[in-house]
Amino acid sequence: MTHVRFREFLSNRGTPFAIVLGVNEIASAVAARLTQEGCRVVLSYDPYPPVIRRGMAFHDALFNDHTEVDGIQGYCGDTALEIIRMLTVPGVVAVTPLQLTDLIALRIPDVLIDARMQKHCTTPSLRNIASLSIGIGPQFAAGSNCDVAIETHPDHTGELVEIGETRANDHVPRYLGGVGRDRFVYSARDGIWRTPLDIGARVFKNYMLGLIDGFRVFAPMDGYLRGIARDGVVVSQNAKLVEVDPRGRASSWTGTDERGRAIADAAYRVIAKAPLRCWIRRVTETYY
Repeated sequence: MTHVRFREFLSNRGTPFAIVLGVNEIASAVAARLTQEGCRVVLSYDPYPPVIRRGMAFHDALFNDHTEVDGIQGYCGDTALEIIRMLTVPGVVAVTPLQLTDLIALRIPDVLIDARMQKHCTTPSLRNIASLSIGIGPQFAAGSNCDVAIETHPDHTGELVEIGETRANDHVPRYLGGVGRDRFVYSARDGIWRTPLDIGARVFKNYMLGLIDGFRVFAPMDGYLRGIARDGVVVSQNAKLVEVDPRGRASSWTGTDERGRAIADAAYRVIAKAPLRCWIRRVTETYY
């Protein structure tokens, strides 16, 4: 059966193969949308920045937790054979700690998308690795380090950049329930994050959320945990650790949000009009 699946993966060139760098909520929204459209998608994990909106992402599949985003299921694949097994099942994305250099050995991707949202890092060139490369967020320049870029700035979310650069990070979080930066908690130092709490927990202002190398971290306000880094992850100074949703009963911490869907729709529009192989729509099934 493994040989049959491997042969199918290599020979079925009618189904685009996409590698998405990152396992955060943006990368996951893109992966879910492309999978719905019949693409075979692998999400490649990068530890920086830590993923906090884990209920909206496939991140926890890396720890063999059940993950589902908009009806698409995510499973962890640590080896090439495990990834291929997943990619032959409709309605499933593969999530892996393997890096891009490991994944292109499986099959050259039709689409490569960088959705790591590394706003403060040097962005490598994605061009000429795949038939189409897409950069999401700041520090991407169409025609330079990617073929097409997608804006994530709150005032321009989902806009396509086919010439020039995306807007720089303005360091101003968008508002949610009338609250901007004050709903986040940032790491005061480098270290290992320890917390007993999970996504969706009800918290109150000054409630202790966890420790980072013995330094206590408190909730900035009342609300529900829309985001919190997973217990045991290594974080750097000034990294986002926690996000509190202040909207009360209207709070949400699972599935895609409007921003994620806008970016995912933009990515699909780019791919749909690109000179790639035909798309094959599939009906979502349950894996395993």
